[in-house]
Amino acid sequence: MANIINVNELELLPEQLVALNRVSKTVKGGRVARFAALMVVGDGNGHVGVGLGKAAEVPEAIRKGIEDAKKNMITVSLKGTTIPHEVIGEFGAGKVILKPAANGTGIIAGDKVRKVLQLAGIHNVRAKCLRSNNPTNVVKATIEGLKALRTAEEVAKIRDISVEQVKG
Repeated sequence: MANIINVNELELLPEQLVALNRVSKTVKGGRVARFAALMVVGDGNGHVGVGLGKAAEVPEAIRKGIEDAKKNMITVSLKGTTIPHEVIGEFGAGKVILKPAANGTGIIAGDKVRKVLQLAGIHNVRAKCLRSNNPTNVVKATIEGLKALRTAEEVAKIRDISVEQVKG
């Protein structure tokens, strides 16, 4: 199910910063500030990954986030420019509903979900975030939803039946 992606192709993937968080730890000498960067990497053709990088400086946190995202790439089942069916993704307290949409609809979704869907190569979809609006949980819930997508051909192959029987 998981497609192997060439390492050379990973170097040129577009990436987007979803969230940058300044965190601090109190130690004996005072506060130590650090940064956490939530990054999304995708090829716009059914492959997308999410990563979290933490470091003392912003550029280093972003670099680490990109590396982590490239390690966590998934393959998304697409049906043209949309998704094959409605799906709900959950991660922690985050819950995201993804629904297929007709051509010309665009990506109707919040900022965090939109970035993931754009880099995955999905152009027509409707999405709604429920419960949490924490960027990390929302993005990871979106990824969980995308992982759960299956085309009729994939379902038919798993069940050893024809595509017509799957569609009913």
